[in-house]
Amino acid sequence: MQQSLSRVKRHVPRPALLALASLLCVLALPKLLEFIPLLFNQMRLLEELRQSGFWAVVIFILLHIGATMIGIPGVVLTLVGGVAFGLVWGSLWSLIGATLGAIAAFWMARSLLHGWAQRRIRDQKLLTVFNDAIQKHPFAFVLTVRFAPISPFNLVNFLFGLTEVHWMPYSLGTLIGIIPGVMAYTWVGVTGHQAMQGENLSSFIIACSLLALMSAFPLLMRKRRYP
Repeated sequence: MQQSLSRVKRHVPRPALLALASLLCVLALPKLLEFIPLLFNQMRLLEELRQSGFWAVVIFILLHIGATMIGIPGVVLTLVGGVAFGLVWGSLWSLIGATLGAIAAFWMARSLLHGWAQRRIRDQKLLTVFNDAIQKHPFAFVLTVRFAPISPFNLVNFLFGLTEVHWMPYSLGTLIGIIPGVMAYTWVGVTGHQAMQGENLSSFIIACSLLALMSAFPLLMRKRRYP
């Protein structure tokens, strides 16, 4: 496993990844600037996406990436994705956008603040223990953190970038760990829209209950482990 990670690291140099990400951001920036204000207006955003045809998916994913990178919660986008694309496709596009945004935020933090953070970690015993725990079981650690839908998603992206965790287990743990939360929020978006139209109120209540249960699950498990 470690050898394969090393090979990937050699064949995909960090400057090339950063250059590619920067180029994509520059190319997409004019269109994104038009849509970013709509993040705070769900109905207008939904209308614009419906009028964008094929490009709606591309715009939606790029908005997810951009919002995640600058720290705007992606919950609104995930809810809108459910209304615009349905449960299956809305979940898929939100999953792709949120994961790519989390990876981009991770690299941003690692490139800008990693050295400073590591010097601070060495001076704090508690932070050193935390950093060591991540290095021992990186995938499991990331997966556990990501599973809770109420965890501060954007903050966690940057915090992981300041640790020594490798980007591959971080990315994989993020991708798998956010699937339940993304699907739950998307389902709330779908059923919430239906409930507002006077349809399927019971499904909306079930979706909200499931989301609440998923949010409480990590706390219940922690209480069971440490009574």
